[in-house]
Amino acid sequence: MASIVVDFATGKVLSQKDATQHRYPASTTKLMTAYLALKALGENRVALDSPVIVTRTAASQAPSKMGYPPGSVIRLDNALKMMLVKSANDIAVAIGQSLAGGSEEGFVAMMNAEARRLGMHDTHFINPNGLPGDGQYSSARDLALLAIHIRREFPAFTGYFDIEAISNGRSLMRNGNKLLGRFDGANGMKTGYICASGFNLVSSATRNGRTLVAVVLGANGTIERERLSAAILEAGFETDPAIKTQTIEDLPSTPSQVVDLSDYICSREGRTARANDRLEERNRDQFYGSPYLTEMKRPPVTVKVGLGGAAGNDVVAAGISVIENYGIPIPTPRPTPEPPVASAAAEEDTPQPGTDAAPAEESELPGSGARQPDKTPAAVNAYSGGQESRLRFPLGVQSPMAIRGPRLDIGAHRDLRPTAFGNQRDAPDQGAD
Repeated sequence: MASIVVDFATGKVLSQKDATQHRYPASTTKLMTAYLALKALGENRVALDSPVIVTRTAASQAPSKMGYPPGSVIRLDNALKMMLVKSANDIAVAIGQSLAGGSEEGFVAMMNAEARRLGMHDTHFINPNGLPGDGQYSSARDLALLAIHIRREFPAFTGYFDIEAISNGRSLMRNGNKLLGRFDGANGMKTGYICASGFNLVSSATRNGRTLVAVVLGANGTIERERLSAAILEAGFETDPAIKTQTIEDLPSTPSQVVDLSDYICSREGRTARANDRLEERNRDQFYGSPYLTEMKRPPVTVKVGLGGAAGNDVVAAGISVIENYGIPIPTPRPTPEPPVASAAAEEDTPQPGTDAAPAEESELPGSGARQPDKTPAAVNAYSGGQESRLRFPLGVQSPMAIRGPRLDIGAHRDLRPTAFGNQRDAPDQGAD
């Protein structure tokens, strides 16, 4: 595991282990998404009631998620609570897209630019929620630095990070941070888990006006993670920062391969170890086997969240919960075709007003040697039996029967195939039995 504890006021590192080692941040990534949202609020680019629209991209994210359909509209403040408490991956993407003009890629670029500005030298993001992917990494030191900036720059919003539970009116969603309500002074901040990362926690606690920030990355389970976090925080409160000289900014960057714990965390061995830890928990006298944690016997403090109530903008009207027919293109009528343009030859044959030009004479069919009759000829020849046929042909077109030739008395069932073809039967249709 990697860990660090930092004194908030001085930035002094109270303890650390492999704090600059590259690790998968998992859902602690959402702290950067929250940071950029709070920064936009501070710069008045958005408001707490600004609409966050769940796009098709957002709705398609893997769990954990709220599961709202595309076109759902949420106030920004409610979206932040859903992302931080439920750790909703769909809402994290929706927030990012709303802050970057609808572009997830644009928001990721903002995340990386902000990480560089804050001095997070061992961090790179590829999405707003921390779902697995190559190129997404951070370190205990960088995540602690980000947590310090959030608390320092946006003190009015620190309450968003210690909400114990949220409710949408149908279900209760508890915060995954088990230090809240159980560790003395705990007041944040974010959990994270994927197979490659193990169980991560960025936590904070305040006692007697003194705040500490702690990070644990790579634990095998919630129990182990919270037990270690409580232990290093307690040790931090017992440490005088005056005796420490190294600050969080002093820790050097150490480029390295990202530690991937998938082979253990999601193996049978890892799952069995977590299951055994849960079984042992039933017989423990102390919560999570820690002398610094107490069982929370009261209901969690719950904040209500839901859809709707957002202000309007150029995309969505104020107050609506779901955009009707979201994503369905509006049909447009086909353009009316232009009338046909007369050919140049026809224009030449047409007398112009004010001229004495006469209409062109009737043309002759090639090879006819004579002008065409002035009226429709009767289709009468040697093959019509001397009777006038009822067939009529347009003026200027000769009957195809007018030219004599050898007569073929063709019966209804006469086989006209070459002799060599033989009396073969017709081939069956495709697919016939």
